[in-house]
Amino acid sequence: MFGLAMKTLRFRKGGFIGTFIAMFFGTVMVMACGGLMESGITTAVPPQRLAAAPVVVTAEVDFDLAKQNPGDAEEDPEIGTLPERAPLDANLVGTISGIQGVRKAVPDVSFPATLVKDGMPVGPGTTSLGHGWASAELTPFTLSEGAQPSGAGQVVLEQQLASMAGVKPGDTVQVAVRGKTETFTVSGIAAPTGTLTTSALFFSDDRAQQFSGGRIDSIGVLAADGVDAKTLRDRVAGKLDKSKAVALIGDDRGVAEFPEAAISSENLIILSAVFGGFALMVAMFVVASTLGLSIQQRMREMAMLRAIGTTPRQLRRMIISETMVVSVVAIAAALFPGVIFGEWLFDQFTANGVVPKVVEFHSGLVPFAAAGGIALLTAWASARVASKRAANTRPTEALAEAAIQTKWLTWTRVLFSVICLAGGTVLMVITATMMTGPIAQSTAGPTVMLWAIGLALIFPGITKVMTAIFQWPLRALSGLSGSIAILNSKARSIPVAAAITPIMLATGIAIGNLYLQTTNIAAAEKAYTENLRADAVITTSTGGIAPELVDQVRTVPGVAGASAFVTSNTWVEAPYDTTQSNDGFPVQGVTADGVGQTTAITPTAGELTALRGNTMALPTEHARKIGKNVGDTMTMRLGDGAKLDMKIVATFDPRPGFEMILMPAELIAAHTTEGLASQILVRAAPGTDIGALTAALGTLTADKPGVIVADRNVLTETYSEQQQTQAWINYLLVGMIVAYTALAVVNTLVMATAARRREFGLQRLTGFTRGQVMRMMAVEAALIALVGIVIGTAISATSLVPFSIVVSDTPWPSGPIWIYLAVIGVAGALAFLSTLLPAWAAMRQKPVETVAGAE
Repeated sequence: MFGLAMKTLRFRKGGFIGTFIAMFFGTVMVMACGGLMESGITTAVPPQRLAAAPVVVTAEVDFDLAKQNPGDAEEDPEIGTLPERAPLDANLVGTISGIQGVRKAVPDVSFPATLVKDGMPVGPGTTSLGHGWASAELTPFTLSEGAQPSGAGQVVLEQQLASMAGVKPGDTVQVAVRGKTETFTVSGIAAPTGTLTTSALFFSDDRAQQFSGGRIDSIGVLAADGVDAKTLRDRVAGKLDKSKAVALIGDDRGVAEFPEAAISSENLIILSAVFGGFALMVAMFVVASTLGLSIQQRMREMAMLRAIGTTPRQLRRMIISETMVVSVVAIAAALFPGVIFGEWLFDQFTANGVVPKVVEFHSGLVPFAAAGGIALLTAWASARVASKRAANTRPTEALAEAAIQTKWLTWTRVLFSVICLAGGTVLMVITATMMTGPIAQSTAGPTVMLWAIGLALIFPGITKVMTAIFQWPLRALSGLSGSIAILNSKARSIPVAAAITPIMLATGIAIGNLYLQTTNIAAAEKAYTENLRADAVITTSTGGIAPELVDQVRTVPGVAGASAFVTSNTWVEAPYDTTQSNDGFPVQGVTADGVGQTTAITPTAGELTALRGNTMALPTEHARKIGKNVGDTMTMRLGDGAKLDMKIVATFDPRPGFEMILMPAELIAAHTTEGLASQILVRAAPGTDIGALTAALGTLTADKPGVIVADRNVLTETYSEQQQTQAWINYLLVGMIVAYTALAVVNTLVMATAARRREFGLQRLTGFTRGQVMRMMAVEAALIALVGIVIGTAISATSLVPFSIVVSDTPWPSGPIWIYLAVIGVAGALAFLSTLLPAWAAMRQKPVETVAGAE
């Protein structure tokens, strides 16, 4: 039967185009998500400033979360990832230096340092960092002019930075470091080997240690002659067992320079997994429905083959062979486009700051093999299911079915429909009753797909009901053509259902996912603005704000309160916390004397003014769940991995879903990569003019380069932009899936309409004009669009209503109405164009020729 399958493909290429298109674009979409996931897993970050060191030792960013039973060796701990750069034990430098094959171990530190000229930061627009001169050979940097820094008041500038500032050795420059501006003498100018994305300033090693607080960020290990990187890595790693450090080689070394890559890669893995899984479900659904429609349209051919003696087994083999050949060709054709599309998506991520630009895109054999394997398995399963009924139907029944298909309800359809609908209902209940805040998207999102699949399986029945509902207005508006279209739709409920299904799917996915994003953004912005009482904000572009500036701001006339502000993440080490996730808890660093004036947080117990030293304030419900009260002590892990015993001094009630922990700003800042707070929130005294206040604050900070004073609107706009950036990535991925389902709409409707050439020819032979047939098809297209949009809207509500109740306390989602109008407008346009254009093309021939040539 394989030979017959090949002949069928040769002479009926047009009949397999729909299957090819569905397979091709489905594979491209899934493969692109696979490439994103592989990029996140590999986290390839080519080293720049540490490129000359074959091995780089840095602190391990992953750690084991506290276990419920610490003594249970069989209990696998959850893994967390530190958001800040963790310091290394200084003793490791000596330990590594004594390892065989190590020529030299060079400690490296990095801290924000900005060259200043005429009161303005100087640089190519990217971050600039300060380092000790000893680490210059890890790039290597070579002096092009002058000498290395030999004293506390000297600095070596990167060549590009010196050129932009117009300075040379011997000149004095100002450098903003750790919130203060100091004067240095340029002792030399150095040029790097290779290209750097971050500008570098080199201080004496002692001064660099002073600026970095005595910490070591990484150790560059230089190899002795004849020792390869892998061998050296293994030897070094053998000495790091208990030091919470890791030895890196190759492109992994870049993570030591850009620790933010580890966090972004984890986010990329999660994002690609979620949307990849969603895309996979959609692709499998579209491929299966397209293939099923293709085989349905060949029932007359199948009946003839059965009539001349072809056995059911032979017929199944033929259909499966045809499908697999088309699938293999489509998958092979999708290889290169899948890589290109995946890289384009990755570029959008980097351009919008979701992934650092230093991370490289990788799409190897694994994504292709996975996408291709899944596509082949889907095609095989779909062909097997679709061919079973065609092969087992008696020839006479098959001929009748080829004319008008009436049988569709089977126990397997009902079973799987019930399973999907039950699963969707369970997710609705979980979203509404057990989830809080933005995390509710994790259960609300898949709800749409489960309901779509569940209804699609029984859609012929739903189509009959919806046709009965819409028949009266359509007949009233369209006359005879509408009546015939309604009769056609009633008689052809199965093909009509197949045409409506992709409209329903595209509409439901688009409305559900787009309004999930807009509703989440609106809820987050509301929570942020309700909690914010600050009238002005002081920020900086030079790495941090000096702690003493907060006290200076309080002395400005018209200031009612001021608080430093810094964010990070924290984890509960003890007692065991059942509510803790891998991401830990958001923590906000605030100033005790200003938090009450600059935020809307009101303690339910204790006092926020007691937030000094190793103290914290917990959400009331969180404290209750872990059995802690004000005055109790807990062990917490901060963003850089440090474990501290923290005393609870207050509890408070945050907005549900947007919970956080409060700690002193100086404490949190000391355990962040920058080492300083990034903002100061300022509350104006009653009756104070905000414009006058910001002007006074501007005067106070005029001698502090890079410091910016703005009003409350800038804070809210900045927060909104951050939310929109993350949402834009979700819009992009949702758009990809919606575009594929829209393609499925066109594909299905074109296939369904083109297969009716014989019907159109017979209608014209019985007296119908071309215009009457086209008007009939227009009414059918309207029915398809209406039913698809109505059911799609209802399906989206299964996701949006519970999610909106959770985050907004209302069943109505937030977002502009034009999104809904645009979605249904596009759905309607696709339905009409994909129906009318093929119908018009099918009637270009004379009716007699059309009838004779069909089938």
